[in-house]
Amino acid sequence: MAQHPVILFDGICNLCNSAVQFVIKRDKKQRFRFASLQSEQGQQVLDEMQYPLTRADSFYLVENGKVFDRSTAALRVVRALQGLWPLLYGFIVVPPFIRDGVYKVIAKNRYRWFGQRNTCMVPTAENRARFLH
Repeated sequence: MAQHPVILFDGICNLCNSAVQFVIKRDKKQRFRFASLQSEQGQQVLDEMQYPLTRADSFYLVENGKVFDRSTAALRVVRALQGLWPLLYGFIVVPPFIRDGVYKVIAKNRYRWFGQRNTCMVPTAENRARFLH
């Protein structure tokens, strides 16, 4: 895990699963690894970082021994993607209470707006190595 940043996401959320697919498609260097928050692996990562899972409505980025969540995690992820996506990292200058306020509204409504699955996403054979087991 130390050599690859890990994205922890809500495995039953359609928006979160779409975001993971978005990252996979644009992470040409395959830097990121993934685990759902509902999985044993996701729980273990947070436990190893001594970071309590207090919000299942967020996603987390574990990078260089630190845990980032909400908008900060999202901005740190887009910064590493191919294309023009890293330009969005400029929003890091917006105070976190504003960025996270927008994030909380989306997170609160994500199931209603985007739907949810009955089970966590199963990675394709070609992407399986990028998910923690």
